[in-house]
Amino acid sequence: MTKVIEADKGFKVWWHLTRPHTLTASFVPVFLGTAIALAVDHETIHFGLFFAMLIASMLIQAATNMFNEYYDYKRGLDNEHSVGIGGTIVRHGVAPKTIMLIALAFYAVAMLLGVYICAMSSWWLVAVGLVCMLIGYLYTGGPYPIAYSPFGEIVSGAVMGMGIVLIAFFIQTGEVTVEAVLISVPSMILVGAIMLSNNIRDIIGDTEGGRKTMAILVGRHNAVSVLAAFFIVSYVWIIALVVFTPLTVWALLVLLSIKKPIDAVKLFRAKEKPLEVMPAMKYTAQTNTIFGFLLAIGLLASYFI
Repeated sequence: MTKVIEADKGFKVWWHLTRPHTLTASFVPVFLGTAIALAVDHETIHFGLFFAMLIASMLIQAATNMFNEYYDYKRGLDNEHSVGIGGTIVRHGVAPKTIMLIALAFYAVAMLLGVYICAMSSWWLVAVGLVCMLIGYLYTGGPYPIAYSPFGEIVSGAVMGMGIVLIAFFIQTGEVTVEAVLISVPSMILVGAIMLSNNIRDIIGDTEGGRKTMAILVGRHNAVSVLAAFFIVSYVWIIALVVFTPLTVWALLVLLSIKKPIDAVKLFRAKEKPLEVMPAMKYTAQTNTIFGFLLAIGLLASYFI
């Protein structure tokens, strides 16, 4: 019985290490990009490419989380009192080397899937994929980590939000259209919002650790205002596309998710302690997930109905 409990605990530790709730930031863009391909270009979906892209994206996201775990520990930012999803090394005694090896193994599997994707679509994606993986590593690795700079939100949004959407679109259609770029803009913004919410929560610890994030540079109050602006622009953007482009009213399904960002901003305004604002981070991540999922459903509805 004890061994079963220990095994279960061990599984939870490894599952926790992947930071599973962040994986929607890689799943939703793939789903959205594929839905855009079907709705806009009326392409027949290649499900082999869809699932290969989906798994590769999630592996790269999980590996990026592990790089973050490894380098936050190495730089002394994580300890047993840290608040958040990190800290597997300091809380559970997992060897740093083991975490790095798993992350590299995930990258290796993602590269194999990338070979299949390139063979079925275009070998130009080799360069794109390698750049994305390099950015995933440099986000917290290397001498000048992106996450420690004011550009974390921009880079993560561009790569994970817009980049993954457009790659998923490209492997189905063989091109990147203006319409696909326009529809992917809110995904870029909302992925950046996830990173910004994390930095708002960690503003005190990050300041002590020497980071220069956007939240630190503009101050907490202004950072929350920027987060609110991210949310507003995302919803207004879709409304504008419905009014001024062929995007159908089905896209307005995204408005069903509007309570989540409102709750996130309200909580960030009302509370400041890291543990107290954890739900606000959750609401922000849920906004990205639900918004992207509803937008994809709206696009599919416009195609099938």
